[in-house]
Amino acid sequence: MNQAEIICTLLIVVAALAILAKKVALPYPVLLVIGGLALGLVPGLPAVQLNPDMVFLFLLPPLLYPAALFTSWRDFRANLSQISLLAIGLVLFTTAFVAVLAHTLTGLPWAAAFVLGAIISPTDAVAATAIANRLRVPQRIVTVLEGESLVNDATALVAYRFAIAAIMSGRFSLSEASLRFILVALGGTGIGLAIGWLASHVQRRLDDPPVQITISLLTPFGAYIPAERLHVSGVLAVVAAGLFLGWRTPQILTSRTRLNLYVFWEMMVFLLNGLVFVLIGLQLPRILHALSGQSLKQLVWHGVLISCAAIVVRIAWVFTVTYLPRMSPAWRKRDPYPAWRNVTIVAWTGMRGVVSLAAALALPLTLADGRTFPGRDFILFITFCVILATLVLQGLSLPALIRRLGVVDDGLANVEERAARLKANEAALAYLREVDSQFPPDIVERLRAEYDDRIRQLEVCASTGGDRTDGFIAPSYQRLQQDALDVERRTIIQLRDEYVINDEVLRRIQSDLDHAEARLQAPE
Repeated sequence: MNQAEIICTLLIVVAALAILAKKVALPYPVLLVIGGLALGLVPGLPAVQLNPDMVFLFLLPPLLYPAALFTSWRDFRANLSQISLLAIGLVLFTTAFVAVLAHTLTGLPWAAAFVLGAIISPTDAVAATAIANRLRVPQRIVTVLEGESLVNDATALVAYRFAIAAIMSGRFSLSEASLRFILVALGGTGIGLAIGWLASHVQRRLDDPPVQITISLLTPFGAYIPAERLHVSGVLAVVAAGLFLGWRTPQILTSRTRLNLYVFWEMMVFLLNGLVFVLIGLQLPRILHALSGQSLKQLVWHGVLISCAAIVVRIAWVFTVTYLPRMSPAWRKRDPYPAWRNVTIVAWTGMRGVVSLAAALALPLTLADGRTFPGRDFILFITFCVILATLVLQGLSLPALIRRLGVVDDGLANVEERAARLKANEAALAYLREVDSQFPPDIVERLRAEYDDRIRQLEVCASTGGDRTDGFIAPSYQRLQQDALDVERRTIIQLRDEYVINDEVLRRIQSDLDHAEARLQAPE
């Protein structure tokens, strides 16, 4: 099979497994990894290798960028201390703990053990977003998990590169590494903000959705590549650009472009996610082949121990940094104790993914003096074990754990949405009162009646605490609206079939009906 046939086959597998995941109510990243693993064990199929350069350059930027683009800067900033403790503190602590454990268990050289720790320390942005967004949990949990997974890749990759450099050069300076870490982080963030600022000024002057979507697609690469060339953090550059443009997008893009942009990135993220997780599963035969001749039982035992260590370290760290600082009355007054059930969800959601595997695959084959890189095959196998254990064990058990703990969405986003809609409609109504003399009275009155009706619906919804069974938003009212839209849709299709209207007219009317249906189905 050539490359095009392989990609098409993998996309078919992704679509089939995503459909199956929805049928069996499982997080689709978990099922895709298992499916890829099963596919990789089928004899006779061509080997599919995951090129680390392809992951870091072509997959990582467009996966991180939309996650940052659609992250709420307000929520990210409000939870920055918790995110930093996880994205920096937990990554470095996990790196050190795993290094000590791996060195003790296997005698792996210290520098190589730290490489292993850095590789498996970051949680995966793709897995966290894909799983957390499909579970009805409080928004703060989702914000912390997504924020952590956006930033921790940068911490882990910097630690990874320092450990590699220590192995290759034979020396390491903690003070030099600490200073370099700060410079790498600041440099990457600065480049990302500069690219975001430049992209926003270009986008502001355009009103051409295809061109603007193309610019949006190129923006993460425009941030990542210069940052990497200057030896600063490309990950932080992409995240900074995404957060900056996410804040500016509502002001600089037209409604037409925004609607198309959301659909584009939703489709892009799904396809890239699917390919990434299937490719992870497909790597097992190659890894096992590299380890032929070694005791598989002992390797699996080491993989289990280190996987359990990575999970336990995260649980201990999350509970410690959540509750220990709040022993201070000042801290507790500023940020009260969170519910232990919510903390448990954050502690358990520690899936690893494509960045860890790509980093392991990118390890040099030999050192500068020609010797084999110490423990390379072992590091690759352990990395795969940790990815598989965290994705399957934690990914499969997370929905059941959430139900068992009784963690539910706190509804704060819905409350904020209703309040914002009410204020926006009241502002529009006030504007109509100011300009009623400039337009025909019947037009102003008709539009004013529409806004009055919307405000009544929102006030009824607020007075019932968001209960969708009362007033204007009862399910029967929604069903009636849906039925009326279906009648309109059937009518215009019939007119097209009878050659009364052409397809262009059909698409224009159908687009309005589709938007009306989307608003009807959106949560209040």
